[in-house]
Amino acid sequence: MRAPSSALLLTALFAYSAVMISLTMLKSFFVIGLLWVPGAHRHRSISVVPLDDFVESGSWFSPLFGYGGNFAFFVPFGVLLYALLKVSGEKHDEIAGTTQARNVVLKTTLIGAGFSLVIEVAQYLFRLGYSDIDDIIFNTLGAACGAVIAKFCGPRLYKVWVWLASALAVVFAILVALGPRLGDPDKVVELSSEAQTASRESTPPDSASAAPISLREEIY
Repeated sequence: MRAPSSALLLTALFAYSAVMISLTMLKSFFVIGLLWVPGAHRHRSISVVPLDDFVESGSWFSPLFGYGGNFAFFVPFGVLLYALLKVSGEKHDEIAGTTQARNVVLKTTLIGAGFSLVIEVAQYLFRLGYSDIDDIIFNTLGAACGAVIAKFCGPRLYKVWVWLASALAVVFAILVALGPRLGDPDKVVELSSEAQTASRESTPPDSASAAPISLREEIY
């Protein structure tokens, strides 16, 4: 399979980067269903202690899920950037009639780290979220992993990465357009105290102590 052009790879990388920026820096300006509260992201905080979530969190799952998400988030970025740098470098060599040794994996990793750093700094400066050194660490590892995947799979899958990234960007745009219609907050209602009492009375004795004090019911 012939590798896609640099322009096509750049377009796919730009589209996926737009998704990344939206989900890291712009969540205070839009919402998809009930996934987050925009106002909660008009916030400024910074953490410079690596892996501190494992210490502060009472559960291992929450930090592991967060770290894994940051890692996975940058894998497609690394794949697309590696492919773009590789195709652009080969095109340059073809025009110049020379062959230069390039460590594209390292270059992709460094650019990924720089991009992540820019996002974290912007979040702090403009009160757009939570700036964390762990985000930079795992974003960088994700970009490096993406570069290794792209290198291992070779040019034959470059077009696959392009179309997957493009499809993801289109799906994301549709979700943003639908916005709150995917889950209307006005339809989330508190049960009355009588309903809570009835619910507790109908709960088996063994599980009564585990029943939540405040129950919420979402009606669609």
